[in-house]
Amino acid sequence: MSDFYQNGIITNFHNLMQRPVEAIEADLVDFSRRRPMGLILPSLFSELEGPALTHIVDELAKVPYLSEVVIGLDRADREQFLYAREFFSRLPQHHRILWNDGPRLKALDAELAEKGISPQEPGKGRNVWFCGGYVQASRRTEAIALHDCDIVTYDRGLLARLIYPVAHPQFNYEFCKGYYSRIAEGKLNGRVARLMVTPLIRALKKIYGPLPYLDYLDSYRYPLSGEFSMRTDVLNGIRIPSDWGLEIGVLSEVHRNYSTKQLCQVDIADVYDHKHQAVSAEDATTGLNRMSLDIAKALYRKLATLGVEIHAETFRTIKATYYRIALDLIEAYDNDATMNGLRLDRHSEEQAVELFASNIMEAGTAFLDNPRDKPFIPSWNRAQAAIPDLLERMHTAVELDNQGKV
Repeated sequence: MSDFYQNGIITNFHNLMQRPVEAIEADLVDFSRRRPMGLILPSLFSELEGPALTHIVDELAKVPYLSEVVIGLDRADREQFLYAREFFSRLPQHHRILWNDGPRLKALDAELAEKGISPQEPGKGRNVWFCGGYVQASRRTEAIALHDCDIVTYDRGLLARLIYPVAHPQFNYEFCKGYYSRIAEGKLNGRVARLMVTPLIRALKKIYGPLPYLDYLDSYRYPLSGEFSMRTDVLNGIRIPSDWGLEIGVLSEVHRNYSTKQLCQVDIADVYDHKHQAVSAEDATTGLNRMSLDIAKALYRKLATLGVEIHAETFRTIKATYYRIALDLIEAYDNDATMNGLRLDRHSEEQAVELFASNIMEAGTAFLDNPRDKPFIPSWNRAQAAIPDLLERMHTAVELDNQGKV
């Protein structure tokens, strides 16, 4: 059971009563008559071969209020796509798979590339962007949720709580972020959020003052969660990052487009665990190493758009301030873990902080050296302006793929 405080600048939805999922779903069934709901599942084919996604699909098959499930399938050849169609066929809801590596969607992507608006690199951001386009093309939903496909502790109550705030007809929320504690196998997890994002945001607040944007980010309990929901029309105007800065980038975009009174977060799980990324200290292109670099760059880019002047000398101050705050937080996390009977390896925690501190400097250099860097995928508003019939053609391509005309 969580606390009941509203101590940030966005609304918190708490898990106060352990309300039965069936009661929440009954509300959502009623809401769906006025506001149809859908779900986006960005997936790698490899996730179809693991136990997490099999269990997720079994749980989703029990959900009574969804009008549509959209699956974005990456890294799949023809045989694997056919396997995926069979894998998801047990979903009773209307569902479609976007075969992102198939010839039809690749042909559309080539047209986007000719216009200079195609996603530049593969990954979750690109997958989510194409799924968002299809959701708009299908016109089946007015509220949409998204969650990852590697959640090993999944139950359908997570989805019900995640979509509730944007589905309620009397609520005014346009966007909702899920949060939870990252605890699994007796350990405290969530290192990038705990040891990099939170202390970096607080270091930036010390240096640049209490900017509304930084106060806003600091209000999120778990800013890197891969679970969020929104009104479907939000998808039109946001630019989705194509790198590991996806979650921070989405939070930045909705902050730019909407009042903080229209943004909220919700406690969606008492226990949450998924596939863990390796630190990859020796390889800056993968794992938490790459993630921390991309997140730092995303924050610097956003501050620059707000008129904050960032110079080469500044990054030394940012690094030093961050480092001290992060070390203090390790002490707090260690004590909290001890009181709750959890394990926390202080040596590896401090090693992670040292890597993140180094990447704060590295990201600063990359930010200054690449002023023309364009990490955001253009909004769907722009894509439709460039190719007016794009959504209709995407819808047709997905329908043909799913009807067996492969």
